[in-house]
Amino acid sequence: MIRSLTALGALCAAVVLTSVAGDSATIIDSWSAVQVPTPPPLKAVTVDPSTTALLVLDFVKPICTSPSCLSAMQSAAKTLKAARDSHTMVVYSLGGGATAADILPPVAPLGSEPVVSSGPDKFIGTDLQQILTSKGIKTIVVTGFAAEGAAMYTASHAAFSGMKVVIALDAIGSNNPYASQYVAWNMVNAPRLGPNVTLSTTDQITY
Repeated sequence: MIRSLTALGALCAAVVLTSVAGDSATIIDSWSAVQVPTPPPLKAVTVDPSTTALLVLDFVKPICTSPSCLSAMQSAAKTLKAARDSHTMVVYSLGGGATAADILPPVAPLGSEPVVSSGPDKFIGTDLQQILTSKGIKTIVVTGFAAEGAAMYTASHAAFSGMKVVIALDAIGSNNPYASQYVAWNMVNAPRLGPNVTLSTTDQITY
């Protein structure tokens, strides 16, 4: 009788473990079955020029050569003009060993506009935080390349620091469309990021 109960218990445990294993497949097992989520909403935004900075990230010759980047740059050029017309602060970044002279002409900086150089997170190893803080900046509008690089990590740093972040989705790009899609989803769904991030487009941002 005891042996029968022991055997029955072992059988039940095996069934439970098999069921749990079947219901808890890792992303490795379910990768091909993952469904694309519904696109996040893109919202019209009005920002205060006196407390807003437009970030123009890594639109430089060594990096920005693909159709995706060039298209994003053209969109960035539109919001750059609107920002300058409203006297909104503009800050540039460099990556890939580039210099300020490598920034592509349609979005080239004026002499008075600051330029920082760093890896994907433009706050690390630069005075970007000091530049923004000294001007009382509370909101940043993010444009740049790549979505999964400078745009995501710089925007995340700002949002984690308590700043409001507007991402001009048509003005960030990637050589991999999935990366742009993932970044858009992540920025409004990740813990502590979502409440501080708004996805928009250059024609929906008013300075």
